[in-house]
Amino acid sequence: MAFQMPDRGGGPTGPRIRVGRPSRRIRTLLTTLGVLAALAMLFVMFAGFWTDWLWYRSVEYSSVFTTTLGTKIGLFAVFGLLMALAVGFNIWLAHRLRPPLSAMSMEQQSLDRYRMSIAPYKKWALLAVAALVGLVAGASAAGQWRTWLQWVNGVSFGQKDPQFHKDISFYTFDLPWYRFLLSFGFAAAVLSLIAAALVHYLYGGLRLTSPGGRATSAATGHLSVLLGLFVGLKAIAYWLDRYGLAVKSSGLKSTDGWTGLRYVDANAYLPAKTILFIIALICAVLFFATLWRRTWQLPVIGFGLMVLSAVLIGGLYPAIVQKFQVQPNEQAKEAPYIKKNITATREAYGIDGSDVKDYSGRSEVKDKEKLRADADSTASLRLLDPNIVSPTFQQQQQVRGYYQFPSTLDVDRYKVDGKEQDTVIGLRELNIKGVSDRNWINDHFKYTHGYGAITAKGTSTDKAGAPDFTEQSLPTEGVLGKYEQRVYYGEKTSQYSIVGGPQKELDYSSDKGEKSYSYQGKSGVSLSNPVNRAAYAVAFGEAKILYSGAIGEGSRILYNRTPKERVESVAPWLTIDGDAYPAVVGNRIQWIVDAYTTTNGYPYASRTTLGDTTADSLTTGQRAVVAQQNQVNYIRNSVKATVDAYDGTVKLYQWDEKDPVLKTWMKAFPGTVKAKSTISGDLMDHLRYPQDLFKVQRELLTRYHVTNPGTFYTGSERWQVPDDPTTKKGNAVPPYYLSMKMPDQKEQSFSLTTTFTPKSRPNLGAFMAVDADAKSPGYGKIRILKLPSETTVWGPQQAQSKFNGDPDIANQINILQRGDSEVEYGNLLTVPLDGGLLYVEPVYVRGAGSNYPLLKKVLVNYGEKIAFEDTLDKALNVVFGVSSPSTGTKPPDEGTTKPPTSQNPTVKQAVKDAQDAYEAGQKALESKDFSAYGKAQKDLKDALDRIAKAEAGSSDKAGQGDKPEAEKDGKPAG
Repeated sequence: MAFQMPDRGGGPTGPRIRVGRPSRRIRTLLTTLGVLAALAMLFVMFAGFWTDWLWYRSVEYSSVFTTTLGTKIGLFAVFGLLMALAVGFNIWLAHRLRPPLSAMSMEQQSLDRYRMSIAPYKKWALLAVAALVGLVAGASAAGQWRTWLQWVNGVSFGQKDPQFHKDISFYTFDLPWYRFLLSFGFAAAVLSLIAAALVHYLYGGLRLTSPGGRATSAATGHLSVLLGLFVGLKAIAYWLDRYGLAVKSSGLKSTDGWTGLRYVDANAYLPAKTILFIIALICAVLFFATLWRRTWQLPVIGFGLMVLSAVLIGGLYPAIVQKFQVQPNEQAKEAPYIKKNITATREAYGIDGSDVKDYSGRSEVKDKEKLRADADSTASLRLLDPNIVSPTFQQQQQVRGYYQFPSTLDVDRYKVDGKEQDTVIGLRELNIKGVSDRNWINDHFKYTHGYGAITAKGTSTDKAGAPDFTEQSLPTEGVLGKYEQRVYYGEKTSQYSIVGGPQKELDYSSDKGEKSYSYQGKSGVSLSNPVNRAAYAVAFGEAKILYSGAIGEGSRILYNRTPKERVESVAPWLTIDGDAYPAVVGNRIQWIVDAYTTTNGYPYASRTTLGDTTADSLTTGQRAVVAQQNQVNYIRNSVKATVDAYDGTVKLYQWDEKDPVLKTWMKAFPGTVKAKSTISGDLMDHLRYPQDLFKVQRELLTRYHVTNPGTFYTGSERWQVPDDPTTKKGNAVPPYYLSMKMPDQKEQSFSLTTTFTPKSRPNLGAFMAVDADAKSPGYGKIRILKLPSETTVWGPQQAQSKFNGDPDIANQINILQRGDSEVEYGNLLTVPLDGGLLYVEPVYVRGAGSNYPLLKKVLVNYGEKIAFEDTLDKALNVVFGVSSPSTGTKPPDEGTTKPPTSQNPTVKQAVKDAQDAYEAGQKALESKDFSAYGKAQKDLKDALDRIAKAEAGSSDKAGQGDKPEAEKDGKPAG
């Protein structure tokens, strides 16, 4: 009986089963998912591009975006295509020049399986390799957009280098681009050579182990041409290296970052590079000649000669010249080149106009009253340290926990009672971490801005030692008049905010309750468009932006809100100063940002590292310089920028009208920088000399104040920037803004000042000040007072040590520190006065149970005299001998402690021991006996502790009825 299979196709015996249908559904599903994934990836890429475009358009700098993007795309396309064509053409040519299969050796026959596997995909493999190298080369070229724009828009410096007599623009704008082209050529030649050699080997044009010829004539000719191109590029490299010597960094005794030719460069390396250039050209011709000679003999000999010449002429010969000609008489040999380096460095950093004058450091004035009067007229001594008093601003003017002041406040000038006054200023910015109820709506819709600028006199405090506020409260009231107080853009504003829509913002809170507000500015990007909302939802990784009901008609998103971030974004070719500072200009708060043009290609000018030279004891991540190039040898404060604190408007003003680097960038980005003449008078009142530029210049002037090559070489007059004596970090002392007059000035001028000490010595070596008032005709003039090396005027560290080591002062400090109180030293100001140096240092006390410091004492030193008094006037009177010093001090928040008394025998002996220990420590320092110095310091501390214990015992016995001397005189103590 025959077996009959069931009919599964349907019909009378049963339903038809379609096995293929589920697999088709799966394929369709997978295809759909793949398409959706690809679309999602494309939208993520589109979101980044689209949000960037919207932001640049919102700040009205869309030309920066289009120019930068267009340049990157153009470089990517051109150089990517060139690389792909170069490599792809040589692969195709090597395949085309392959020998017939019948001529292949046994070695090559073993490669059949590789050829067979590639054969069906030859075209695709060629395209894939060419595309890969093209993408890599294009991406690398796109990163050179700054180099390209500078080369194509380069402006002449109108000044030539002393060696090759080429305009400096050749080194700053042209040479970097030529070097990039050369490196690209090398990469193309090497990749083409490797690819062609592999194809020739795969198809039998090259043989490694077979007997007979190692290469076919076609392969020989092809590879020799590529080698000839490589060697020809090497010849060009030797020629460019000649000019590169002018911007080459090398070491020289007593000089860091030396740049430019030295004796061995000019007399050994320079001729060696010329000879190697000629040899490389000859070698390249020999490689090209193999097209006709079909032999490697001559080019190999030529290449070997080039390598040997590079070793002997380019390496050994200069070493011999350095060893036997330069080293025996290096100072004389290097003198002309040191002179060129000094001249170029001083020009490149803008210190060539520095006015260096000798200063005795010792006053010859005997008239006490004249010295006292001159102290008032010479400087407006600032007692309010912007680095110390921020907690006091916070405590007294924060008002609400969601406001915050920066840790370091700023110094500016405002008119108080019709007179310009050094003023400490800080903005009451939003601190989102201080919001008690954190959620998405509160973080990004309700709490959106800070409120008001708080200012205080820099030269005085109130009776309690707190800042003497000239603008305060919420909303603020005072000397600034009416202005827009809302701060939407600030140094603390890092999160995005969505404003202007259905959700109201908290404006500020007062005794009458919370006031709401809706943003009226033009800033930000509209979210009314669903495409924009989707793009920002992706860009910020927050899906709620897409569907939240808090976003509607009129909603705008604000981001990139810090001043430095906004300026850096609209001018990516600038280096941004670390300290943006606020100013009330007209009726708006403006952030003022100093910006620099830099290059590392200024011939003969020594290089410096911006991150290192601009760091000091106050530098934090927020106050660090934003550098496009960290290693530079040319810098100009070419641009003053402003950022409106309410609507974020960014304006760039041309400040240095002669700077060729800025002119080059203005050609590349026309219309982005406004003319200097458009700066308003109100804004000009608040422009100042920038700190980071000053710090770079002072670091260079530690060496380059010397213009004599011999003295420069020996380093005998080298200075150093002293460490900040008021902190334990061991970092450089920061420069200080101060209204003062130098000996050659008739009136006080807003200045930026610093001190120098001789290398490895603590005494004062020089004092430097620059006129920092933008309105002043002498703006930017650097004045240096150089002290004689044989005069031992106290340096900052010594002055602080003298303060700390004085037994009477140390005793009073111990009393101030009683309990949980802490003493904090303010900025140690230095002022030249009648031939001598005046040191002034405010002393703050953070009392027990208090989290903010108050000014309690002022330290003053002039010559060998020291005063430690409750007020600056009293301290000046004492130090100049027009009044007697106080006999004691009052500890914080107490009025019952008696001052030290000389009738207490324990105190008398302890004071004597302290004085002996102090003198022993000074002698140990002079003899550099640090072991003895450590013992003396320990003895000094023990003596001071005995004084404090004795006085504490006396205070307990005295009871609560005694009053300190300051209070008996009817004056407030502390």
